[in-house]
Amino acid sequence: MKIGYPCINRSLQCQGDRTFRLRSFSPERFGETVENNLSCLLHILQFNKTHGILFFRITSELIPFASHPVCTIPWQDSYRERLKEIGAFIKAHHMRISMHPDQFTLLNSPDEKIFIRSVAELAYHCDVLDGMELAGDAKIQIHVGGLYGDRKASLKRFMERYGTLEDRIKKRLVIEHDDRSYPLSDCLELSGKAGVPVLFDSFHHRLLSGGEKVREALEACKETWKAPDGIPMADYSSQEPGKRRGTHATTLDPGDFRAFLKASKDCDFDLMLEIKDKEKSALKALEIMKESAHAL
Repeated sequence: MKIGYPCINRSLQCQGDRTFRLRSFSPERFGETVENNLSCLLHILQFNKTHGILFFRITSELIPFASHPVCTIPWQDSYRERLKEIGAFIKAHHMRISMHPDQFTLLNSPDEKIFIRSVAELAYHCDVLDGMELAGDAKIQIHVGGLYGDRKASLKRFMERYGTLEDRIKKRLVIEHDDRSYPLSDCLELSGKAGVPVLFDSFHHRLLSGGEKVREALEACKETWKAPDGIPMADYSSQEPGKRRGTHATTLDPGDFRAFLKASKDCDFDLMLEIKDKEKSALKALEIMKESAHAL
């Protein structure tokens, strides 16, 4: 199992998700920001390699406004060598990479304009991973989307829209069940019809499920991943005490994490920790995993 965290490293001085307001867009501002973000990303990956953290989710802000019409800069060519350099580092150290577009990436939206913008956003994420020359196990995860008053129609619309995507997008896309609208069973149904892999989220499963045990759920998700997709990916978090239901933990809960490891024992997956203190919890998780291995 590779352990990872998303987007930001709080131990380093650099900020790899810098952006700016749309009205401030200029080729100079864009270039400065992209250079900063790419440099910081490599710095984060070097930190991760040193500390044995081999899974990382790259921020969607890496190339600001890349999918917006305002950006006419051919950044894929301008930063080709930088992206290849980062990709070479990732491959040399056997790291796993993912990306996660924001909640406004909605393939099943009834609004055609939102769908078109969502496809452009997915294409941008593909351009980043393709530019790094990463294999098909570098994934882009999204949620199914909204219910829009009709679950069956919305699921059908997702499946139909998914079928229209470029192959290079479909190669990288995985869907994740959520904690409000679409439980794991809906995603497994979509996978059976469309062939898209399903990513298991332990926290969402606690909040919305059909009662499946963790092992059962992980095994069901595993069946949706094919050889080119790599080892299945999963997300983990826990409830922050005293906060609104569904609020991700500020830091790793060792007892809860040990219980998750026990429940998922012998299941093969790479794990993303969606916990707010990022690399600090990833390092704690690695220590707990080492302890667990020694105890066996």
